[in-house]
Amino acid sequence: MLGKLAAREAPASPQEQVLREKLPNVSTTNVLWCDLPIKRVQPLAPVLTAFITQVRPVSLAFPSVRRDSPPKAPGERNRNYKRIRTLFLRFSLTLSISCSHLISNSPRNKVSFCFARSKIMEISPVPIGTCSKENQQIYQEWFNYADSDGDGRITGSDAIKFFALSNLPRPDLKKVWAIADSKRQGFLGFGEFIIAMQLVSLAQAGQSITQDLSSSEIDLINLRPPTMTGLDALLAKKKHSPKTNESNSNGSSHSQPSPASSWFSSKSSKKISLSSVTSIVDGLKRLYIQKLKPLEVTYRFNDFVSPLLTNSDFDCKPMVMLLGQYSTGKTTFIKHLLQSSYPGAHIGPEPTTDRFVVVMSGLDERSIPGNTVAVQADMPFSGLTTFGTAFLSKFQCSQMPHPLLEHITFVDTPGVLSGEKQRTQRAYDFTGVTSWFAAKCDLILLLFDPHKLDVSDEFKRVISSLRGHDDKIRVVLNKADQVDTQQLMRVYGALMWSLGKVINTPEVMRVYIGSFNDKPVNDVATGPIGKELFEKEQEDLLADLKDIPKKACDRRINEFVKRARAAKIHAYIISHLKKEMPAMMGKAKTQQRLIDNLEDEFAKVQREFHLPPGDFPNAEHFRETLSGYSIDKFEKLKPKMIQAVDDMLGYDIPDLLKNFRNPYD
Repeated sequence: MLGKLAAREAPASPQEQVLREKLPNVSTTNVLWCDLPIKRVQPLAPVLTAFITQVRPVSLAFPSVRRDSPPKAPGERNRNYKRIRTLFLRFSLTLSISCSHLISNSPRNKVSFCFARSKIMEISPVPIGTCSKENQQIYQEWFNYADSDGDGRITGSDAIKFFALSNLPRPDLKKVWAIADSKRQGFLGFGEFIIAMQLVSLAQAGQSITQDLSSSEIDLINLRPPTMTGLDALLAKKKHSPKTNESNSNGSSHSQPSPASSWFSSKSSKKISLSSVTSIVDGLKRLYIQKLKPLEVTYRFNDFVSPLLTNSDFDCKPMVMLLGQYSTGKTTFIKHLLQSSYPGAHIGPEPTTDRFVVVMSGLDERSIPGNTVAVQADMPFSGLTTFGTAFLSKFQCSQMPHPLLEHITFVDTPGVLSGEKQRTQRAYDFTGVTSWFAAKCDLILLLFDPHKLDVSDEFKRVISSLRGHDDKIRVVLNKADQVDTQQLMRVYGALMWSLGKVINTPEVMRVYIGSFNDKPVNDVATGPIGKELFEKEQEDLLADLKDIPKKACDRRINEFVKRARAAKIHAYIISHLKKEMPAMMGKAKTQQRLIDNLEDEFAKVQREFHLPPGDFPNAEHFRETLSGYSIDKFEKLKPKMIQAVDDMLGYDIPDLLKNFRNPYD
């Protein structure tokens, strides 16, 4: 049966014209056509269902009824239509396929099915599962051999020894490593190792090594493994060795937990050896535990600014947070990217999302309550416990298996209140929660729609809380096809005017214009110019999102450096306040005076240590937290701790990046 379903270039036909009119972002190379007699449609339903599941995501499926002769009875044509429509309705309910059209204009008694895959985000340069089981077993054995320390990671030194067996020139191997380690982690896992081996095989066959292999016509599934000179003899020698590593029988990656996972739970003060660091992230963990964390604990940085980091904070996937007023399309935007709804999603014109929802990858579809999520060690949300049970009851994690969620985690937020609703106070610190997520996220999307351009007081406080994360913010003008071109021009100008009053930066914010949902663009309102504009804007936004996993490691280094500088300034402030306290009498009055004149004390610290004024914390927030402490009990300045952080920023981090760059540089 499946033999009749063949992927080929779509013919010039009425079906293709309808497809291009209704889904302009569909590539004809991703269209699957099939002609079958009507009487064989019903028995083929389970087979088609299985096939569609393999080629998901599917955005369109429509049958075309064709007849040799006019129907014998007046109701015969309608009965066939209802039968086919029912069949595709079942597909639509189970597989999220949009049944759009029924065309009956051909003289043949056949049904023509068309399944089209629209453009979605493909993070990995090579599709997952493009390796046969036989080759996967071979690569697993090679991976076990190349992984000298058995930690499930091939470092640069391991790669230099193993890749040398391919006899490829150094420039080609440099490209291989750069493409395989696209996230710049400094090591190759089993999946990246397979990509590297396939690239080596292509290079040995004389083909050029390019970034995009997913759109090529190369049969990656049946691509033969590369020729590695002398590898068979080395593998045979290792098998006879008493220290043979047993490979997994199922051929999957046997990566063991990184030793860095136990560093945070260890109570010993032993120094972590440099040999145990096998990636950039592991190096950051080591530097944090040995040099930055002691400074944070001494001066209570976790109480004033941010909780102490855990192992999961370093290992978590990149996160994208969506902010905006209610009914601006935040949940619909996530659904549009995933091509399916996530567990617990509610979409409607009223304020439907009443909680913070983290959408992340999981083995099955389920929702986890906030109190449970906050205590799980493998999730980076333990710091949310500081906002109390009132917030955790409005927080949940939705897990579902999806290839996009293997690379990115989405944070869906409640609609920001406006108008009379602002008078109803939330039971938790909404601005504080968004600020906490902003520090963790890699990208922040502010969503507006043409009918909700006003920036309420709460929305203004939320945007102000994003101070220091301006490079992460992107503005999305959603549902732009609800107005015509002239109105859209006015709406865009009004939006920029509103943002200019809230975001006090000389730079212009990047605004993406479009309609980010599964519905076709309203051509009547936008016209051909608006339609083309929306397509280009959507491509730019998707490109921005696709770069997130590749830049995740760089972003983590950037946030680590920002945190180290903030901790250093915090230590200067705390030690300065301690120094201003008297030794015996009048401590209470002096503390109150220091708290009331906190801005002046900040200025003294800035002049004394030559610090940039923009790096100092918010005085109001600092004053509120400081009022609950006794300044006299704070620690004095410890120059050795400050010097350790300075050495970390000046020498250790640059050396770390140098050690884990491309080994063929």
